[in-house]
Amino acid sequence: MKLLAVADLHYSLRQFDWVIEVAPNYDMVILAGDMLDIASMVDPAAQIVVIREILRKFRSKAPLLVCSGNHDLDGDESDGERHARWLRTVRSMDIPVDGDTLHIDETTLTLCPWWDGTATRDGIGLQLEKASGERRRHWIWLYHAPPTDSPISWSGQRHFGDPALTEWVTKYQPDLVFCGHVHEAPFQRNGSWIDRIGKTWLFNAGRQIGDVPTSISIDTDLNKAAWFSLEGAEAADLDQPLTRPLPELLERPVWLPY
Repeated sequence: MKLLAVADLHYSLRQFDWVIEVAPNYDMVILAGDMLDIASMVDPAAQIVVIREILRKFRSKAPLLVCSGNHDLDGDESDGERHARWLRTVRSMDIPVDGDTLHIDETTLTLCPWWDGTATRDGIGLQLEKASGERRRHWIWLYHAPPTDSPISWSGQRHFGDPALTEWVTKYQPDLVFCGHVHEAPFQRNGSWIDRIGKTWLFNAGRQIGDVPTSISIDTDLNKAAWFSLEGAEAADLDQPLTRPLPELLERPVWLPY
């Protein structure tokens, strides 16, 4: 299975257009949070209308998985916490979103919401516990915040990770976890787009300006991953221990279809 993972597009419509353009080359596309941008001059309600229509376009391009980030929260719930309520309407488009766990062949995929408080955090714990009893040979998570004290959560000055994710990864050991949130991590010294906890590989593509987003491509059959950005590209063999520095890609690997 060929996966394309991006995060933190932050209402960059040109970057969304790029993802839609290359999506047919992949078996699945992952949007790991922060599709909206609370700093934008565009009203959040208008952003939601536009992004919902963009997500609708994916239905004819490639299967899509979506989880929320902190910029995607749009309403308070009875638990007193903020949630990405608008994503629930996206589920009606047959797009899996926050709270969903699905099974495709030998792979289980779990999509976790951004948690704004203990009620949502505890709900994620229950979601993962239930999914662990259903997991198939491979298990993939979407979780916007990266783990704490990880190079993929390093901003260049401090870590902005989620200790709850670190605990859950250590407990359940999924195969792959796709994150975002810390835009600078892949570009900073001592930062990275890839990390490993036990047998779990974790990814954060980061964020860049321009028409093309940073992205991560993974071929699960070859067990290889690559990160692409304006500053260059790196590759990792997921059958080997994590080493740094990772090899730079001088040419686009043949297993990457775009």
